[in-house]
Amino acid sequence: ALLAWLDIRSQRGKFILRFEDLDPQRCTPELREQLQRDLEWFGIDWDELQIQSQHLEYYADAMGTLAKHGRLYPCSCSRKEIKAIGKRSPDGGWCYPNTCRQIPLPPGGWRDVNTSLRIRLDDMPLTIQDQSGNLIEQNPGIEMGDPIARRRDGSFGYNLNSIVDDGLAGINRVVRGRDLISSTPTHWAVQDLLGSPHPTYRHHFLFLENHKQKLAKFHGSVGGAELRQHYDADQLVGFIACAAGLVEFPEPLLPADLISDFEWKKVSKEDKLIEWDGSKLAEKDS
Repeated sequence: ALLAWLDIRSQRGKFILRFEDLDPQRCTPELREQLQRDLEWFGIDWDELQIQSQHLEYYADAMGTLAKHGRLYPCSCSRKEIKAIGKRSPDGGWCYPNTCRQIPLPPGGWRDVNTSLRIRLDDMPLTIQDQSGNLIEQNPGIEMGDPIARRRDGSFGYNLNSIVDDGLAGINRVVRGRDLISSTPTHWAVQDLLGSPHPTYRHHFLFLENHKQKLAKFHGSVGGAELRQHYDADQLVGFIACAAGLVEFPEPLLPADLISDFEWKKVSKEDKLIEWDGSKLAEKDS
């Protein structure tokens, strides 16, 4: 969030906060409000708020467009079945081998499907140059497999709704962690199918923990509430800015203090190993 915010604030652009709240088990109004409070406490502001649960009709319109052009098909393959096939994808997960690609939609259309729905991509290699210097070369339809547009439970998939939301907001720049770099060709391909423009992409380094997985709630990492018990906001900003390479020492700072001197050439290109000992964060040699 800090790097994306500094990138766009240094260019006098618009920063958008998006809540991907389509999973009712993981996303609640209380958690959304907590995240907003965390960002405000940290010193991150935004110019526009997007809430995906308010955009369902736009996702349905996109589904209609894909169906009209013969790009949707039903798929009943489970994660267990896909894993059993044993083909790895570039992100380290299991590649879907397009098993159900030839199954047509029922006469009633995509709304009458009670299994997952996937987007049939073209089998063609893509080459994308991101602004971090990464040359992304991938045939997403083959190496990742056709992405899910709507899950079995009726929720729209990330590879559809994120593209639709980018188009609604006029997003022309995306800054995100390098763990998502392998998703970029799939997004690019879906943008083409929906007639959406391609934003520029920049993928930055990650904070990792001792298990070499990214510092994230998914892995049970330390959360905002616990950090606030041990850090003032300016102390946490200073630690992150120093670990990222933006400043030489971890002195107390606000995000706004970093805007005028922000340059990507200062930012580390290597992932950083971070340890939480129960009271403080520390950068470790990787």
